[in-house]
Amino acid sequence: MRTLPSIALAAALSLLTGCADLGYYWQSAHGHIDLMRAARPVPAWLADPATSPALKAKLELTQRIRRFAVTDLGLPDNRSYTGYADLHRPAAIWNVVAAPEYSLQLKTWCFPVAGCVGYRGYYDEAAANAEAAAQALQGLEVAVYPVPAYSTLGYMNWAGGDPLLSTFIAYPDGELARIVFHELAHQILYVPDDTLFNESFATAVERIGGAMWLEREESAQARADYAQFDGRRQQFRALTLQTRRALTAIYESKETEAHDWTAVAAMKKAALDDFRARYVTLRASWPGARQGAYDGWVARANNAMFGAQAAYDDLVPNFEALFAQQGRDWPRFYAAVKRLAAMEKPQRTAALEALGAPADKAPAASASASAAMILPATWTATSPITTTTKNQGGRGA
Repeated sequence: MRTLPSIALAAALSLLTGCADLGYYWQSAHGHIDLMRAARPVPAWLADPATSPALKAKLELTQRIRRFAVTDLGLPDNRSYTGYADLHRPAAIWNVVAAPEYSLQLKTWCFPVAGCVGYRGYYDEAAANAEAAAQALQGLEVAVYPVPAYSTLGYMNWAGGDPLLSTFIAYPDGELARIVFHELAHQILYVPDDTLFNESFATAVERIGGAMWLEREESAQARADYAQFDGRRQQFRALTLQTRRALTAIYESKETEAHDWTAVAAMKKAALDDFRARYVTLRASWPGARQGAYDGWVARANNAMFGAQAAYDDLVPNFEALFAQQGRDWPRFYAAVKRLAAMEKPQRTAALEALGAPADKAPAASASASAAMILPATWTATSPITTTTKNQGGRGA
């Protein structure tokens, strides 16, 4: 009987989308319901003597972050992030992205509620890899990346809301705050068929709110440690942005228009070789631990990976400019964003682009669902948290 909700949800989705993707929607429904079943209220974890001290400390921290989100950032006050689930795996889901050989434009998939997005998510990594292989057979460049968290946009608050997960609970304090702020921002508004708008908005809330959290709630040492971590991320993000612009210029060049694919391939290879050479130089300037955090990303870099970056955060500086324009007042900012959301997509994007960006702002990298793709969560490997209880043993993030 416990499978009935997932059967009903999969059946409803099949009516909306046809039967061709019933297997995919079944895994989506079943995967999410399994995740929800794994969650218990934070107080239950705190009261359980089998919960490790490290996990208890993190869970207590998340509830302070949750209160800060409501009182200082004006984010929704509901049941999301008041429960915790140990998933016993390294990611909540795995996303597949794909792009043509000579374009950064991501392939899109369309879903009920979410609209058309440039990724397809799987709760099983093997299934994600199989989808990627199928896309590669169509001549597309593909990538599969782990996603530590995702938002149900507030639709599941009646069932307990989105839980905290073992896949990100061990993040450093500033990063943990940012991911909670990001996912709650999606509950403020979500515009179907506009990933760039949705993710850039949530990332702007994450960045601004994360800076406020660090300033008001963390020690000077914690701020300094986080500044070093985020500084490296921003440097890498700037390097990838430069490469993305170079690739875009190549794919819009006269050689591409003339279908001179030999010349285009040579220019593309030169741009990627330059990217990797400059990364080696940048990496050498980072002393100490986590120096090679982005080695895997660089080795696998392709159009799908660069395209995913563009789809998630290109408008973040513009949202930050809008926040400043609204007097750094959260209710005014959210109201302004909702006015933008009511526009048609071309007018919405144009209005944001017209705002420009603060002169001192570099393009942002998110700690959200896109972060594991754009910038790996390098902290988790060195700070494991075990969440063993008498009923459930596991491996933390």
